[in-house]
Amino acid sequence: MDAKTNFLQNYELEGERLKIFTLPAPVLKKVAEPVTEFNDELKQLAKDMLFTMYKAPGVGLAAPQVGKSIRMFVVDIDYNREETTLADGSTDYILSEFNPQVYINPVFKEKDGEVVCEEGCLSVPGIYEEVKRAEHIVLEWQDLEGNTHSQEFEGFRAVCLQHENDHLDGIVFLDRLSLLKKNLLTKKFLKTKKKKGL
Repeated sequence: MDAKTNFLQNYELEGERLKIFTLPAPVLKKVAEPVTEFNDELKQLAKDMLFTMYKAPGVGLAAPQVGKSIRMFVVDIDYNREETTLADGSTDYILSEFNPQVYINPVFKEKDGEVVCEEGCLSVPGIYEEVKRAEHIVLEWQDLEGNTHSQEFEGFRAVCLQHENDHLDGIVFLDRLSLLKKNLLTKKFLKTKKKKGL
């Protein structure tokens, strides 16, 4: 593992904050392309995506959400976020205990069981809804060096991986709801977005 990939170990919060695309951005509806080059540019994107995810804040972020239609997402469901009051009376957050993970070209080898979990999305901020997912999964993916890994996941981590992987297939979590609920929540989100002038 070279120094550029090593940023995942002893992770320090640094990078560039990227723009997060929200509905109805066309990039969110596209099927992302496989990653074929494991170079410094990819590593920098992963680093910037992690920085953006932590600052948002979120527990997962897929490349299409920052306008890059490639099959990569980052996840960290373990970090701590603590609100603190600064000397001038304003508030900020202290982030710690990072456990950043990068998944490239992920493929589900197994999916079974069923779990219902409330989900939200950085591309549909302010909307939360219960979504049905597989409870247990086996995922195969590549790391930033192109090495292949396979692991079993369950619980919230499995839900998070399925949510992020959906983004690579042009699926937003609202697409997993009934048509009625999807239309209702999409309308609600777009109305709020318009009101805020976003």
